[in-house]
Amino acid sequence: MKIALSSQNTKSITGHAGQCQKFWIYEVNGTEVIDKKLLEISKEQTFHNSDPDLPHPLDDVQVLISGGMGKNLSRRLENKGIEAIVTKETDLEKAIADYLNGSLIREVAECHEHDHEHEHHHKHQHQHQHRHQHQHGQECQHSS
Repeated sequence: MKIALSSQNTKSITGHAGQCQKFWIYEVNGTEVIDKKLLEISKEQTFHNSDPDLPHPLDDVQVLISGGMGKNLSRRLENKGIEAIVTKETDLEKAIADYLNGSLIREVAECHEHDHEHEHHHKHQHQHQHRHQHQHGQECQHSS
């Protein structure tokens, strides 16, 4: 099995898989890593810039692990039979070991695609209504 990890800096797992040009390719047999090599692709070959219907240099991997990818890329990979995984883990070796033993913590693919690098900061405030029944049959509400 071949597992690709997006690693634009070649030292750790990085996000923005759609724009990434450097991927570590791990070849594994069971839980043993047999080979590891760096695949560098051109800007035109990035998922963001390439045609999803044409062959891609990563078509022969079974898994792609990244620090971030949009839902369109996730669907594109799944359509090619490639398992798309987003994780906060940045250590290459730990991510491979955790994936192989089933303990890699997964995140949800991002909700939109980008055409440039940027950070996301979201603040959400939620109001929840809680109703509690008291012994005397009186109902009270608490907002939190």
